[in-house]
Amino acid sequence: MKRKRALLVALATASTLGLTTACGSSGGNGTAGGSAKFTANPTGSMTAWAFDNADDVGKARLADAKAALKGVKITMDETPFDAQKFTTRVAGGNVPDVVQMDRETVTTYAAQGLIMPLDKCYSAHKVDPKQRFYQAMVDDVTYKDQVWAVPQFLQPNLIILNERVMKSAGVTDDQIDTSKPDVLLPAIKKMYKTSGGNPSVLGLDPVPTGQDYQWVIGLGGKLADDTGKPTLDDSSNAYPLQFLKQIIDAQGGWAKVKSFTDRFDTFGKNNQYVKDQVGAQVNAQWYPNVLSPYKDKIQIRAVPFKDKSGNAVSVTGGSAFVIPAKAKHPDAACAWIVRLTDEANWMAAEKARVQTLAQNKGINTGLFTGSPKADQDIKAQYVKPSGSADFDQVINTTYQVVAGSKGLGASPVGQQIKNALDNAITSTLLGQKSATQALKDAQNVAMNSWNQTKH
Repeated sequence: MKRKRALLVALATASTLGLTTACGSSGGNGTAGGSAKFTANPTGSMTAWAFDNADDVGKARLADAKAALKGVKITMDETPFDAQKFTTRVAGGNVPDVVQMDRETVTTYAAQGLIMPLDKCYSAHKVDPKQRFYQAMVDDVTYKDQVWAVPQFLQPNLIILNERVMKSAGVTDDQIDTSKPDVLLPAIKKMYKTSGGNPSVLGLDPVPTGQDYQWVIGLGGKLADDTGKPTLDDSSNAYPLQFLKQIIDAQGGWAKVKSFTDRFDTFGKNNQYVKDQVGAQVNAQWYPNVLSPYKDKIQIRAVPFKDKSGNAVSVTGGSAFVIPAKAKHPDAACAWIVRLTDEANWMAAEKARVQTLAQNKGINTGLFTGSPKADQDIKAQYVKPSGSADFDQVINTTYQVVAGSKGLGASPVGQQIKNALDNAITSTLLGQKSATQALKDAQNVAMNSWNQTKH
């Protein structure tokens, strides 16, 4: 069972890890910045980095891209991405031709001139990124009107419900509605239980620091302006933090809630749905994969996270491929990463994934590639009724939610914004500061980084 569960978890996290197989250097005449030349049929060699721990999806994608680029020799460096190592390698000129990294960091390196803009890369292969990818993903890697990466994966967030806990408390699915605090908060309180003065069942686990963007951007907040400048003190950001504090205070306060959730066996047989420790929880699309081995021990459904107007909204990041500014073989690198995100590549990956799921009797919850057409074609061809009405409802909800996805936004200080936001959320939940003051302090911290950064 452990081995089976580990495999399913690996499948679940495929989109977070991306291909997970690294690449190195290449052969040819590379040039820095926007002067690189891109063609439709490159030859020679290339290297790639930060593709560690490739699962079946990743391996199938790599095999497909290798077969499609017969004139290119590909060398992989299968070690994880490291920010300090990357900047050191770029400074020394010893760079791979492709690097896989989190989309949140792309703009930082674009502002520093460490990666190439890829508009000409897309043009050489007659690819319109706005047609191939969800708009949210393109926005994440666009800076100063140029696209700096080839993004992949967009896994929507949703609220997974524990029907046993809800029914026991007399709560219905429609009451778990983030657009209606006056409905949601009483429902949370009805499900919440204590033991010895500490939480034993949470009505809703909002995962406030793990799902910070979902709450703040999803409820109308704005973390940066169109130039990437931090806007943490924008008045629209106070409401999400105040709402989160109401949810947490209704369940014993942040210290007790965090202590309780830290003990969840999230990836194990005694997870919070098996043990009925939550009535509902904000989760990413991959989490039902983790729950599928225990489908006979749980009763789950799902509802979308809703904005203040009642519209389904998901705010999520993902990974991307970039080409360093001093790459020696950008032409081959471009062709390779474009192939890794086309529909034929994704269909090859899904075929391999289906075979693995069949061998392990897993439920196919879909593969959320970041390409709307690939997502829908995979759903139509491979996502069949699972035999579990609960899981099928959850799967259908994820497909409904993904179309309403929002990106994190592009900023050269994106990581600093996130760190400052998390600190603001924590201090608000602990009652140390008002939401307004916490955000004002967070803005000061983020602006210090902004003022020291190229932009």
